[in-house]
Amino acid sequence: MNTSTHPIITFIGGGNMASAIIGGLVRQGHPTSALQVVEPWDEQRAKLAQQFPGMTVLPAASAELESSDLVVWAVKPQTFKDAALAAGPFLGNALHLSVAAGITSESMAGWLQTQRIVRAMPNTPALVGLGMTGLMARAAVSDADRALVERVVRTTGELVWVNVESDLDAVTALSGSGPAYVFYFLEAMRDAGARMGLAPEVAQQLAIGTFIGAATLAQRSSEPLQTLRERVTSKGGTTYAAITSMEASGVKAKFEEALRAAQARAAELGKEFGK
Repeated sequence: MNTSTHPIITFIGGGNMASAIIGGLVRQGHPTSALQVVEPWDEQRAKLAQQFPGMTVLPAASAELESSDLVVWAVKPQTFKDAALAAGPFLGNALHLSVAAGITSESMAGWLQTQRIVRAMPNTPALVGLGMTGLMARAAVSDADRALVERVVRTTGELVWVNVESDLDAVTALSGSGPAYVFYFLEAMRDAGARMGLAPEVAQQLAIGTFIGAATLAQRSSEPLQTLRERVTSKGGTTYAAITSMEASGVKAKFEEALRAAQARAAELGKEFGK
């Protein structure tokens, strides 16, 4: 660990997720002088340099990375191997945190020649500080390493640890891809509202407000989700009519089928790009 109170954190890839984490770290007092990013695209490098003055922004891996205490891998799965082989020789004994979907810690350990690896599956609400991230650590990761990872990840929202790496495929299906499901249902509610006569912008406002309110109520309540649902589903009422229609159409079963498709694809990505 760096001898200062602030570890040197290096990001390989400077896209949206990296920017969200960097922004969270800076807001919590992490100095930009203790942050560095490797980003090959000129336009994105310029944007990062402007957004976070004092941060080191590099076009490619180099000896400047040798001071890294923690390396955050924020690259696409299909480019991970090449990026790891290029940067690995400069990363010494750093701790590694990957937010790349699908790439297994075993593949990373082989490419980077280290066992100090944590895999993370964040989601896009991290961009507004309301993310949900699943984490899994290899056996060589110490308690101090875990604490550092938590400190970094909590800048973007909440987190949970899983013990079995394959569980991250389920995390990917549930929360990693989950925001898209919410947007999908919001679209459906907005469009249905508009077809029922509401102005589209009014229908959208109602739909978004309902999702936010219901999710907040579920988060704050100690009661089971089923109880919360039943409380607004009076037999013979409007909600009952809607739920009965969805049950008859097999919506819940189809939704689980969709999540299992996402889980399977997450596993496939590891095999496809982890060779």
